[in-house]
Amino acid sequence: MSTERTEIDKLGEFGLIEHLTENFETHNASTILSIGDDAAVIDHFGKQTVITTDLLIEGVHFDLMYTPLKHLGYKAVVVNLSDIYAMNATPTQITMSIAFSNRFSLEALEEFYEGVNIACEKYDVDLIGGDTSTSQKGFIISVTAIGEIAPDKYIKRSTAESGDLICVSGDLGAAFLGLTLMEREKQIFVENPQIQPNLENEDYIVGRLLKPEARKDIIEILENQNILPTSMMDISDGLSSELLHLCKQSNLGCRIYEEKIPIHDASRAAAFKFGLDPTVCALNGGEDYELLFTMKQSDYDKITLQEEISVIGYICDKEEGAKLITKGKNLFDITAQGWNAFGK
Repeated sequence: MSTERTEIDKLGEFGLIEHLTENFETHNASTILSIGDDAAVIDHFGKQTVITTDLLIEGVHFDLMYTPLKHLGYKAVVVNLSDIYAMNATPTQITMSIAFSNRFSLEALEEFYEGVNIACEKYDVDLIGGDTSTSQKGFIISVTAIGEIAPDKYIKRSTAESGDLICVSGDLGAAFLGLTLMEREKQIFVENPQIQPNLENEDYIVGRLLKPEARKDIIEILENQNILPTSMMDISDGLSSELLHLCKQSNLGCRIYEEKIPIHDASRAAAFKFGLDPTVCALNGGEDYELLFTMKQSDYDKITLQEEISVIGYICDKEEGAKLITKGKNLFDITAQGWNAFGK
């Protein structure tokens, strides 16, 4: 890796943006005018536009001690695209704004934007603008994602119905366990810099933390199977927290089965190693970026062969509350103990 260090002030703001974005290509016909003018121009040709925005702040959302900048750039894009897919929409454009202190060189920002570009290429999304600024300390990232959807095909959190099946994509708890591992290794390193991090055999949980994926494939499966979920959202703060959001906004209750919650073998093994309950990690761990959705019972047969979708319970009347049915057939209230952006 190059040890060169180019100071940012050599380029100026416009020169910096031009330099960092010169290799980005346009993927969508809806992108009429991209980076280089006062504003971008997009035209969605009669489709409806979906917009989401997210803020990532060093020391709150990520730790550069164990987060490579390329991975951070990739993740900054993916977490926003996940929100677009959670509306049943197709992401088409993003804007990317960053603020950074003078400890960041041009080479560091190039590495970050390389990750951004890889994500844009993978998900066929256009970077169409943004801003750069200085920060007194730390790295601040703001991303806005724009998507398109056929008129009134978007899916809200508030439209589940009693009797609907509750489904999740992929598996849960891995990113939280990856974070637990990285924080443990960081602490060991801080106390004794001679000791190298031990991440052996933990590729899966570390990968889920540092390089999550947005579930474009699930949206494609639902479309191919002609399934229109009755409600949907992505799992960024933990299954419990998101499920309670969905129930509250739909004015309903739910039942989920502990034995049905999908947990990867590597996550289960890591949880036991850390002395944690895998179910608790799956319920309360954040940053999985899987999709949580409800669908009509009549669509069940269409997904029985889909390994990436698990049916974990059902929606019931509000009076019945939101409950977890344990493996021992006990009933527990579901409580929101997931990640809190304003927590201590």
